Amino acid sequence: MKLPPLVVTCVFALALASCNKVDSTGQAQAPANTPSQPVAATPPPAPPPPLEIPAGTTLEVRVNEALSTARNREGDKFTATLEIPLRVGEQPVVPQGARLEGVVIESSPSGRVKGRAVIGIRMDAVEYGGQMIPIQTTLDTRTSEAHKKRNIELIGGGSGVGALIGALAGGGKGAAIGAAAGAAAGVGAEAATGKLEVEIPAETVFTFRLKQPLTLTR
Repeated sequence: MKLPPLVVTCVFALALASCNKVDSTGQAQAPANTPSQPVAATPPPAPPPPLEIPAGTTLEVRVNEALSTARNREGDKFTATLEIPLRVGEQPVVPQGARLEGVVIESSPSGRVKGRAVIGIRMDAVEYGGQMIPIQTTLDTRTSEAHKKRNIELIGGGSGVGALIGALAGGGKGAAIGAAAGAAAGVGAEAATGKLEVEIPAETVFTFRLKQPLTLTR
């Protein structure tokens, strides 16, 4: 049955009004949305891979304090600074001036007559990212000069020479006096010879090598 035009117009108007229904504030209500799918969280970026400085890499370091076989003993700690940056390929990863910690491994003072003084040091840690990272380096050893052979002979033979001079001068009694004088001369020569210690001034530059790879986490 065909509806009159007026009825058709009324039905269309009612349908349009229901679509544009307004709320109490006068705002048109939007049609209800269908539930949306949850958005997946973006995973954090993967951390960069660690840097590895290979074994055998050279470390040039400058000690911050003086070291000596006369004062320092095995186990004494000291500090130093990195003289040349450590690199991975062409990229510097540990900058110049980075702090290092070292330890005295060996310290043998000199004798007055025989025996050379020896001091050995190595580096135990380097600063990276505000933390001290343990390292293992080669040992650097410094040795004093040897006592002169003439001084040693003079010290050892002082009393004998004195006894001979005393015997020529006054017989047996003179020999005893000469021996005592010769012994005193020997002690004096020993004191004059002195101890030949190893003295390492502050700011001395040492060269070490890494014994094991150094892994740095960024």
